[in-house]
Amino acid sequence: MTEPVKTDPAEETAPVKELDQSASASAYRPAAAGGGDRGDRFWSARRIPAGLLAAALTGGAGLFLYDIASVRAGRQGMSWRRSLAGLLEQRPLDDTWVLVGAGVAVALGVWLLVLAVTPGLRGLLPMRRDAADTGLRAALDRKAAALVLRDRAMEVSGVQSVHVRTGRSRVRVRAVSHFRELDDVRTDLDTALGEGVRELGLAHPPALHVRVRRPVKKG
Repeated sequence: MTEPVKTDPAEETAPVKELDQSASASAYRPAAAGGGDRGDRFWSARRIPAGLLAAALTGGAGLFLYDIASVRAGRQGMSWRRSLAGLLEQRPLDDTWVLVGAGVAVALGVWLLVLAVTPGLRGLLPMRRDAADTGLRAALDRKAAALVLRDRAMEVSGVQSVHVRTGRSRVRVRAVSHFRELDDVRTDLDTALGEGVRELGLAHPPALHVRVRRPVKKG
């Protein structure tokens, strides 16, 4: 005969941790989801910038190689290269066009460095992984997340219309209520949308900011 498992009475009566929000607060920060991975952002393939850079370098290298081969073969170099060399020889370093060209080159280099060190794909929200050894990662589109939360908000009594904007760290909700007290509607929206954010299963649940107002009177 097996003995009954003893449980700690303190654990049975321990309150469940709720969202950090007051009764009629318009913003709260959901608690971080436990377990799983860190949910790092997805890295973009950067196909367009990489393709443009590769095409530009290939074209420039091809022109210079052709010009060098022509000069080695005893022919005259390309007129554009001679004109460019003469133009650069005549203009001082503090010339306006020289400075503009240098500024464009520096800006292009900085842009390429930013593309190289940033992940991109800002429209995807990484989802939580409960089993880190699966090797699979999932993400939710920001527009799809906004649509799900909008449907949740429209189910709240008193909500006439709602606009949801989902960011990487914050969800902004603008609702219009045509009846009921605004504080009551906002409280119900906090509860419904807070549950909706948890059910999205995001690795980093965004903060929620809700604003409720009356419809604009016409005339």
